[in-house]
Amino acid sequence: MTAEKPTLTFGHLKITDHLLLGIAKEQHNQDAKPYQYFHLETKAYRGWNPLADDLKSGNLDGAFILAPLAMEIFYANKNIQMVLQAHKSGSIVIKNRRANIEQVEDFKGKNVLIPHYLSVHHLLFDRMLRESGLEIGPGKDVILDVVAPSDIPEIIEWDEKGQVGGFIVAEPFGTQVVKAGYGDEFALSKDLWPNHPCCIVVVKKEVVEKHPDAVYEFTKSLVEAGQYVESQPDQAAQIGSIFLDQSFDVIKTVLTTPKDRVTYAELKPVIEDFEYMQTYLTNQIKAMSDKIDLEQFIDYRFAEEAKAQ
Repeated sequence: MTAEKPTLTFGHLKITDHLLLGIAKEQHNQDAKPYQYFHLETKAYRGWNPLADDLKSGNLDGAFILAPLAMEIFYANKNIQMVLQAHKSGSIVIKNRRANIEQVEDFKGKNVLIPHYLSVHHLLFDRMLRESGLEIGPGKDVILDVVAPSDIPEIIEWDEKGQVGGFIVAEPFGTQVVKAGYGDEFALSKDLWPNHPCCIVVVKKEVVEKHPDAVYEFTKSLVEAGQYVESQPDQAAQIGSIFLDQSFDVIKTVLTTPKDRVTYAELKPVIEDFEYMQTYLTNQIKAMSDKIDLEQFIDYRFAEEAKAQ
């Protein structure tokens, strides 16, 4: 008698960083090629904190999540494992058209929106400002406001006085604001830190231990989904527009203009990148409680078996 297949629920946001979840779900639905070892369910969130709360409480079996936020959860209770990177690059700095921003120094005196304090976005924007002699914080040069990614376009649209200088966030919300005429590209994250990590795939430790075949099958399907996006951007954009609730035009632009705005071919965790990330967020801007043991946090087995690059 075969054991019943578990249903595994993965949380995500409607961002192109999480596109592979939508591709894998589409390619392994009941009519196509269903997963052999589990049933996949997905749950979309507007912002990071509700997703993190559900992951911490055990309401999710796994998630596509900001790497530093996942590290902080691991620091607190060690109940999740990283199995794969979700993508590389993929975020954008947008200047508000009504804020008269031409160079980094023009952000002085403005508020800037970021998706979470525990994010590579915080790191990248802080580093960009520091390199121009500006400081972040109350009473300093620039104030950062945390806003759920999907709420950012509306805030920029309604900011008639240009009090918000701009934002840094995962696509497609930057491209959405540009196409709506409210903002312009200031920098792509890939140009601030080439091939940088951002969101990762984590699974509950209990699921890794009880259902390793399911975790491997899922990881392999994500690696294959990454290859599909790289080779079939038009079809991937069609799936993405439905999964992420965006126009095809916006998703197609993110995936192709330029082609390396966000990439999905190299998903194997690079420990040095995460060491740099946690060192910066712990020492420079004190966003994280403390550093974690990355060797305990990252489970390489599944990425290696899936032949992730």
